[in-house]
Formats: sequence, structure tokens, C-alpha cells
Amino acid sequence: MELAQKRSDAVRLAQADLRKAEAHLSESKDVFIPSLYFGSGLPAFPEVGFTGNLPTIWDAKVQSLAFSMGQFRYIQAARAGVQAAQVSLKDAQEQVALDASNAYIELDTIDEKLDAAHQQEQDAARMVEIEQKRTEAGVDPLNLLLQAQLTAAQLKLNRLHLETRAATLTRQLSQLTGLPEGSILTNHASIPEIPAVSGDESPRTNMALSASQLQARSSYLIAKGDQERTWTPELGFGVLYNRNTTLLNSINNFYNMPLPANNFSSGISINLPIFDPNLRARARASAADALRDRVEAEQAQHQNDLQIATLTANLRELDALAEIASLKQQIASENLKSVLTQMELGNGAAAPGAAAQVSPVAEEQARIDERQKFEDALDASLQLEQARLNLLRALGHMQDWLNELRARPVVP
Repeated sequence: MELAQKRSDAVRLAQADLRKAEAHLSESKDVFIPSLYFGSGLPAFPEVGFTGNLPTIWDAKVQSLAFSMGQFRYIQAARAGVQAAQVSLKDAQEQVALDASNAYIELDTIDEKLDAAHQQEQDAARMVEIEQKRTEAGVDPLNLLLQAQLTAAQLKLNRLHLETRAATLTRQLSQLTGLPEGSILTNHASIPEIPAVSGDESPRTNMALSASQLQARSSYLIAKGDQERTWTPELGFGVLYNRNTTLLNSINNFYNMPLPANNFSSGISINLPIFDPNLRARARASAADALRDRVEAEQAQHQNDLQIATLTANLRELDALAEIASLKQQIASENLKSVLTQMELGNGAAAPGAAAQVSPVAEEQARIDERQKFEDALDASLQLEQARLNLLRALGHMQDWLNELRARPVVP
């Protein structure tokens, strides 16, 4: 999980968004810091007549924004945007940890199911061989042989499906962690117990919800800033220095006094928007964006509440299904023991009408059924664990669980 949180594409994208938000904050504040520009207006060819432009060897200009209510709102909005990006980064790390956990747990489960699937295929192969001999001897009809072959084909398909899924999960873990494919081997002992959380517990701060709420606040402040710019003045400050020249021009012929070489000016500009339809249209657009972001934040809250309720209900069902699957596995295991005992000792009855001796085919079928119930129990347990993880994240307890895991010793 730690490798995934450091190297996954989703986390790196969130980090890029955070750097962009920090740059926007810096940009919104830097307009109050004076900017310095250097330039030159030296003519390339000798001038003829009066051009109206002062010929300068070089000039220097300092300018900055001195006061703007709208810009103050933009700074506040940028700060909220940085906070939203920081929370989004944490949310991405939690989501990546959840994805890595789900993939690892499922891969570990599939490894166990593959062992059972290989055993089933061996049992099915022996069952087909036995039915082949019994059919050739005229003991069993052909349809029983075909049924055995069908069972073997279905088990082969199941094994191929498991291998495909295992390859997909291995690639997913490789992409999440940056490790080469095939280098990740599961260790069942390394999987910690997942807390049995409940939707009745009070939810903590959900990172995704916090990010959407902060983004909505940022949009609101931008809209407020755009609205204030339509009626509040803006003050600017500027300083200008020109180094003029009479080279390649006859500028002094057009003035009563010679053109001075050094020229300096400064001032404060005041802009008051009396009528600016562009600003008003921008304010309406940003107000619509703010409304949309606020509604999306409320929608995210409702969806999270619905997800918590759904996962809580599903957990009760999955818990019952896991119990049922475990009982079925125990029953299948006892049935297998009974069949093996009868195969070893016989049915113990020789009277007319007694049950027939158990055939070797029934033994192989019992073995296959027992392994199938074992796989079903693994599936039920996997679904239960994944649902608990999803509920843990929806309730905002994911980071607490991750912190608890980091404090534990590493399982060799």
C-alpha cells in the first residue's frame, strides 16, 4: 500500500494538481508585488520627420496592483483551492490504498482457489477415467461418461478464468506499486484483520467530501470577487524611467528645448467600473459555476450517505452468506469423509434392499463438491472483506486503519 501511495498514477496526478493550485495561489498574491520590466526603443534606421515616439536607448518600468477587493477574494479562493488539492491528494492516497488492498486480498484468495481448482481437475480426470472403463464394461450408460467429461471441461474453464483474473490482478498491482510483474507474491499472514465497522458509527471526515466542499467554497469566493469587481475601484501603482537618445533622429528640431536624457515618472491609477458588460457577464458565469460546485458537493454528501446505508445492509447479508458458505463447506467435508469411509469399509449391509456400494465415481464427485464448497466459502469471505474496506473508507476511517497498519511490525 505504501508503494502504491507513492508511485501510482492517480497519486502523481493529484500531486500535480496540488502544485498547480499552489502556483495559482502564488499568482493571485504576486499581483501586489511590484514587477520590473526593461525594454529598448532604439531605432534600427535613421528616422525622418516627427514620429511621435520618444527614442529611448532603454527604459525601466515598475508596476503593481495596490488595492482590489476582488483580488483579495481571489487570494482567499486560491487558498481554498490549495486546501482542496491537499485533501484530494489524501483522498487519492486512500483510494489507491483501497485499490491495492482489494487487489492483494483478491489475488491471495484466487491463489487459494487455484490450488483447489487444480485438485478438482485431477479428481475430474480420475472420474472421467473411471467412467470410461465402466462405460466400456457396460456398467454405466454413455451419458454418465459425457456428464463426467462435461464436469471436467467446466472445471478447466473455471481454472482458466481464475488464471486470467490472477494475471489481471498481478498487472494491476504492478501498475499501482511500480514493481515488475510477477515480483509480487501474496502472503496470507500479512493480511491484517479488517475492522467490522458499522454504518451506525458516527462518520468522520471523508476526504472526497471535504475536497468537494472546499472546491465549492473556492468557486463561491471567485464568484464573490467577480461580483465585487463590478462596483469597487482598483488602485494600481507605477514607476517609469526612460533613457532617451538623439542618435539616428532629429527629434530636437521639433521641440523648443532639447530632449532630456533622463526621464522619471510615477503615479497611482484608479479604475472605477461604471459600465463594463464583460465584467458583469463574467460575474454571472462564475456565480453559475459556484452554484454548480455547491450542488455537486451536496450531491456527493447524499451519495456517500446512500453508499454507507447500502454497504451496511450488504454487510449483514454478506455476513449471513459467509456463514452459510462455511456451513456448506463443513457439510461437504463431512460428506466426503462419509464416502471415503464407505469406500474403505463398505456400506456394512448385505441384506436385500440395502443401499448399493458407493462407486469410485461418487468418491471423486464428493471430492470435487468439497473443493467447490471451499471455493464458494473463499468467495463469500472475499466479498465480506471488500465490503468492510469500502465501508471503512465511506465512513472516513480509512486513514486511521492505515496508520494502525504502519505501526505494526512487518510480517516476514
